[in-house]
Amino acid sequence: MDLNLRKAILSNIESNDQSQLEATINDAIQNGEEKMLPGLGVLFELIWKQSPAEEKQEMVDALEQGVKQATAE
Repeated sequence: MDLNLRKAILSNIESNDQSQLEATINDAIQNGEEKMLPGLGVLFELIWKQSPAEEKQEMVDALEQGVKQATAE
């Protein structure tokens, strides 16, 4: 069986507008379900590919701070 998870996720969100995309992200984070992690990964990949180097550095800085906070709890 050929399962392309990335394509399936993109297919599920391809017609979503900005508010729907934001709701998808918020729902995935608030629910905290492990099954949502691949979808968030695909969304992050899309953001990363569209971002200039300066924004990528800002994301990495924010990620570093988030990791520090999460592991300090």
